[in-house]
Amino acid sequence: MTTPPRDCATRLFIALAVTAGIMTSVIALPRAALAEDGQLDKMRAKISAFIGDKMEKLGGSRIVYKVDTDGLRESVVTDLRDDVYKNLREGKIAFSGLAIRDGGVELKIADVKGREQLARKLASAAEGLPSHALAVTDGDGLVRLVPTNAASAARLHELVEDAIAMIEQRLKEAGVQLASVQPDGTDRIRIFLPGVMEPERVTAVFARRVKVGFRLIDLSVPPEQAQSGTPPAGTEVLPGFKDKSLYLVAKDSVLDGDDISYAGPGFASATKEPIASFRFNGRGTRRFAHITEENIAKPFAIVLDGKVISAPIIREPITGGSGQISGNFTLEEANSVAMLLRAGSLPGHLGLVEQEVVPPAKP
Repeated sequence: MTTPPRDCATRLFIALAVTAGIMTSVIALPRAALAEDGQLDKMRAKISAFIGDKMEKLGGSRIVYKVDTDGLRESVVTDLRDDVYKNLREGKIAFSGLAIRDGGVELKIADVKGREQLARKLASAAEGLPSHALAVTDGDGLVRLVPTNAASAARLHELVEDAIAMIEQRLKEAGVQLASVQPDGTDRIRIFLPGVMEPERVTAVFARRVKVGFRLIDLSVPPEQAQSGTPPAGTEVLPGFKDKSLYLVAKDSVLDGDDISYAGPGFASATKEPIASFRFNGRGTRRFAHITEENIAKPFAIVLDGKVISAPIIREPITGGSGQISGNFTLEEANSVAMLLRAGSLPGHLGLVEQEVVPPAKP
């Protein structure tokens, strides 16, 4: 899977009053930790062998999904443009004509030192995996950056792993006990479901989109009063995720699942308690920085499928684009929350390739 967000200068710490009872995920450990020593591949091999035996005896369903590689390439280039813009602003580098063209990012930087400064910043942020190939046209200062094959492959692998985790989570929620979810090549995911003879019912579960929203909270009237009467225009009353608290929130989200580029479980550096980390994409980072700057000392709600999972108060502008959700989690609970956040954007990246019923082997 992915590594934790690299921009740790400013993080959002959200205290959740959530303890036991959150639905658990199939994966109890972060995939990055499992992958480091090969445990993930070993675990998948064992599951695949076990499920294969069950499929032969019981029959079942075979489902194959394909990741939207075209959409992913667009996302990689967009993120590269956003990274370039961020570094230009932070480094106060004069530039012009920043745009996406022909699968890459182009701009003009007349000053040689400015071009060198941008190259150093991008290389430093890449953490050993170059995200781009940079070429400079001498004379007019035209700079062109194109995502490297290594960076694109890493993002594809990350998306496949996220999709597998989301599928496993949905199967768990749907009460499916026997399943094998495996990568199939570089851009496909294969699912075996022993004993399940109606694959379309399962694919319908994956097609349902988790509604993720970051919404402002209205403090003009108590939520109980708004619920018993008429809520202010553009607002609605929503329940808490784990308690009976009510929240009066804006109907429109300032950010949603499409703005989240990463979410996963991890551990807080100071307390070592399980947390759910998330990172916004370039658009989400800019919007979140703007929203938090304009609403200091006000609360906002993180809403999952119509329930408020947390309602922290904005203490300062949050410009780093990353955050952490904590709240006395078990590791499984942190994983569940993270997968719900990430699942808000994943269905749009998956295309159903085939589904078929596999009959049991004849005795």
